[in-house]
Amino acid sequence: MTAPVVPDAAGAATPALRRTPLRWLVGVDRLAVAGAALLALIVLAALLAPWIAPHPEDGGSATHPLEALLPPSAEHWFGTDQVGRDVLSRVLYGARTSLLIAVAVLAISGGVGVVLGVVAGYAGGWVRDVIMRVTDVFLAFPALLLSLALAVVLQPSVTTVIVAIAVTWWPWYARLTASVAASVATRAFVDSARCLGVPAPLIVFRHVLPNSLTPVLVQLSLDGGGVILTAAALSYLGLGAHEPTSEWGLMVQQGQSLFTTNWWVVTFPGLAILITAFAFNVLGEGLRARLTR
Repeated sequence: MTAPVVPDAAGAATPALRRTPLRWLVGVDRLAVAGAALLALIVLAALLAPWIAPHPEDGGSATHPLEALLPPSAEHWFGTDQVGRDVLSRVLYGARTSLLIAVAVLAISGGVGVVLGVVAGYAGGWVRDVIMRVTDVFLAFPALLLSLALAVVLQPSVTTVIVAIAVTWWPWYARLTASVAASVATRAFVDSARCLGVPAPLIVFRHVLPNSLTPVLVQLSLDGGGVILTAAALSYLGLGAHEPTSEWGLMVQQGQSLFTTNWWVVTFPGLAILITAFAFNVLGEGLRARLTR
């Protein structure tokens, strides 16, 4: 059955689908939809971990020596680790930690970067120069290296991982937003607002900011996977989460010596990192293709 048609302003027949909220879905990349669905499934599994995990999240002091290093079976789908803890349960609880880090880092770095970028792009002049020179200082160092340096100074914890990554991530959003905001600030509707005497802060947050967010949203979705990988790297090096916290990078570090004999201990948390990063990247590519048309 074909979609009903309605006349548009010029009298031409236009499919009704295009005049409904569903029109945004037309042309959406199917792979992006799959990435969004996969990411939603991961988030749902993390939220429901206390109810769907087959075993409790045992702390560092809880050991089950008689069940240590059991291979995958009907009772333990992902096997058990060195002290007898269920790997599937730890992967589910680890999703909560990894996604919490990703959300916190993107919220902090995105918030700081967007605000500074919009101010720099709209104000221009010496304000833009000062903000951009500060970002240049941070961008002069490799992000992972700077995160490692900060994590070494601070006490290893989930909070340390969030702070160490967020400090190195915000300059990218500041530069991206500044370039877009500078273009928006020269448009006619912004000039009209100035002529009407609208205060500069109101112009920035009502007109410039909303029209500068599209590339930022795309970049945030693409960066989710990078944050997951960076957080896992810090935990793998012993600079992030530590026992009794379940975190994918920490689980990989604990099981690396067993890869040739007890492959499941390191394989399943590694696959969780891979799949989550893949879901973020696919979603980001789909959003970029859709929003930049």
